[in-house]
Amino acid sequence: MSEALLSTRAIPAAGPLPSSLQFNEEGRLRHLLTIEGLPHALITEILDTAESFASMNAQAVKKVPLLRGKTVVNLFFEASTRTRTTFELAAKRLSADVLNMNISTSATTKGESLLDTLRNLEAMYVDMFVVRHESSGAAHFFARHVAPHVSVLNAGDGRHAHPTQALLDMFTIRRHKQDFTRLRVAIVGDILHSRVARSQIHALNILNTGEIRVIAPQSLLPAQVESLGVHVYNDIRQGLKDVDVIIMLRLQRERMESGLLPSEHEFFQLYGLTQERLALAHPDCIVMHPGPANRGVEIDSRVADGPRSVILEQVTYGIAVRMAVMSMIMGGSVTP
Repeated sequence: MSEALLSTRAIPAAGPLPSSLQFNEEGRLRHLLTIEGLPHALITEILDTAESFASMNAQAVKKVPLLRGKTVVNLFFEASTRTRTTFELAAKRLSADVLNMNISTSATTKGESLLDTLRNLEAMYVDMFVVRHESSGAAHFFARHVAPHVSVLNAGDGRHAHPTQALLDMFTIRRHKQDFTRLRVAIVGDILHSRVARSQIHALNILNTGEIRVIAPQSLLPAQVESLGVHVYNDIRQGLKDVDVIIMLRLQRERMESGLLPSEHEFFQLYGLTQERLALAHPDCIVMHPGPANRGVEIDSRVADGPRSVILEQVTYGIAVRMAVMSMIMGGSVTP
């Protein structure tokens, strides 16, 4: 099949992503597709930029003219509420025009190829696509085919990457803990199917985190996961001992093959975060979840709503971090 006829179901799987694809000829950030390979200085710059936008929440007018005249298209082929809404708010607070594509009624469902859809939207002089897709490599595919003046922001592609989620998680951790080099961070749950976990692990490594632990049953761990620079625990009680940050993950039922888990009830009994298990962590440990959280499956409600939970802060900070990324790409990026 020629590339010109590719449909939304025919996107190639994500392969090695050359870091040069994310940067323009001047070495400035053009697309954000993955955390992997980003320089420490660039991630720090994004987090520092987000700090200035986070303070806008206390202002009466939560808007700046940095992207006035720019057009952002939210192109979500996969259901989302939290991510799409925060991207929309981020763009609007930067004064950009925003178009939310309803994929269920778009021409792609009538047989139009993905490239044809891209070309038609580009003909409307848009400046950025925010892409969420069920196929790993979708954002990579977009970035290789968009016009030179258009940028692509990956809002989650299959099991591959979710870079802005990882960045907002790093922002949340930094706000509470400051120094990554002294931290023990535990990521708990469905590591195998989670694009969030992959992006978090890359970001934590780039920021020189003291120790990164992944806690899951063997059936929910990728092969050779240790090669990512993590310590593996199958016992949650051992894995949570003395950690400073706990990141719970949603069970990715829509991406699972049958038989990986006996039941959600048994998963909670073995790997759910309860108050008893939280007590094993450091006394000032924070609890995170990228959402949506399945209460009674991954996390007990008393923990999710408890004093150590920063889950709602993650949502709030997501707007500031996405504002930072959009403004750096479209308003003049930093040099890595």
